[in-house]
Amino acid sequence: MSTNIEHPSGSAAKNSLLSVLREAFVGTERDFTQGPILPALIILAIPMILEMSMEALFAIVDTFFVAKLGAEPVAVVGFTESVLALVYAVAIGLSIGATATVARRFGEQDLDGAARTATHVVYLGIIVSVIMGIAGLIFAPNILWLLGAEPSVVELGTPFARLMFGTNIVIVFLFLLNGVFRGAGDATIALRVLIVANGLNIILDPLFIFGVGFFPELGVTGAAVATVIGRATGVGYAVWALFFRKNGRLTVRAEHWRFDPHLLWSLIKLSATAVLQFLIATLSWSGLVMILAPFGTVALAGYQIGLRVIIFVLLPAVGLANAAATLVGQNLGAGKPERAERSVWLAGALNAALLGIAGLAFVIFSDLVVSVFTTDPAVSEFGRDCLRIVGYGYALYGLGMVMESSFNGAGDTWTPTYLNFIVFWMFEIPLAYFLANHYGWGPQGVFWSMTLAFSMLAIISALLFKRGRWKLTTV
Repeated sequence: MSTNIEHPSGSAAKNSLLSVLREAFVGTERDFTQGPILPALIILAIPMILEMSMEALFAIVDTFFVAKLGAEPVAVVGFTESVLALVYAVAIGLSIGATATVARRFGEQDLDGAARTATHVVYLGIIVSVIMGIAGLIFAPNILWLLGAEPSVVELGTPFARLMFGTNIVIVFLFLLNGVFRGAGDATIALRVLIVANGLNIILDPLFIFGVGFFPELGVTGAAVATVIGRATGVGYAVWALFFRKNGRLTVRAEHWRFDPHLLWSLIKLSATAVLQFLIATLSWSGLVMILAPFGTVALAGYQIGLRVIIFVLLPAVGLANAAATLVGQNLGAGKPERAERSVWLAGALNAALLGIAGLAFVIFSDLVVSVFTTDPAVSEFGRDCLRIVGYGYALYGLGMVMESSFNGAGDTWTPTYLNFIVFWMFEIPLAYFLANHYGWGPQGVFWSMTLAFSMLAIISALLFKRGRWKLTTV
């Protein structure tokens, strides 16, 4: 017998726990602007949480296998990922514009408008990824050097970095097309895309890194080869599901590809602010790496292991935040701002609880977690410190993530942009520098600055969200 989820209208069978779980994994035709909020949130959140877990697996799997090669290869992955985070920022920013616009059109029942948005998102993604790819191929070694990598790390990491930067189009379109699916409420397809991509990456990583069988032994560069192949295959599946599948929530026809400068410009304006928002946030990670670099490769390796675990746990929470953003966009489009607000507070409470439990686990079991990735005692010490200290602020950050995503879902991308600049650049980076260097806390000072910044972001975001000005945003 299934457990029913309470609701004011509709059949009990439709909102029973088993029925809701089935829709979450199989797909749904449900109207997310009507009926009880909790089932809608669960149906969207479960595949989005799993999708984000799949995305986090890329870095975790790479770090796991590369760690077997020593501290320098781990540092290569760390330096490259800290810059590749800029590509992620651009991709996420573009996907936010796609999700917010598609969700709003769905709420308005304008399915043709949603399909036209999908095609113009493709135009925008191609332009941006080509520009970033050319720059990455040319300046990869210079970027590693500017981040403070030692000469041996620059030499070892240049092929890895060039491959990852040069093929950034697969990262951009993985986020971008999944952003369209999320806006349409088709989160199950986005999950399947990441399952395909990750499955290949997990299989191919050890084959290319260690040269198993007839595969070439490429070392740390093999991790990049496996990741690119996996992501490219996932993008191919997403393209089929969006543009060639006939029974999805969003159907794209030939006439939707007709170029519309006004629509493209609208997407550029919305996405540009979102890109700036995430560039501000992700560049702060690079800033922290530069503060940590003088403490040596061992400190950086420990930080990168800790950071990979933190992001692995954090990204599922991003999935729940994305579910709230979809509900905000669709319900604002349907003229139901109060329902949008209730969705956000419910998602925020759930996210804070989940990340609070994860943070407690970091504090208690940090030794066990870090031991999975390295047996080097010096590297392990820094990794444990990173997990424990950041874990203290995890619950509040869970709330803040939902608030920021909800602003974005409403199309109010400026508010989180201002918040990120104030919290990360006017507070976190200076605090990290002074705690690490002037107060003698070393790398621990950097970790404490992260925890305090997370907490400040959550409190300010919640206060601004409660004011409700986001309800007046147009997309």
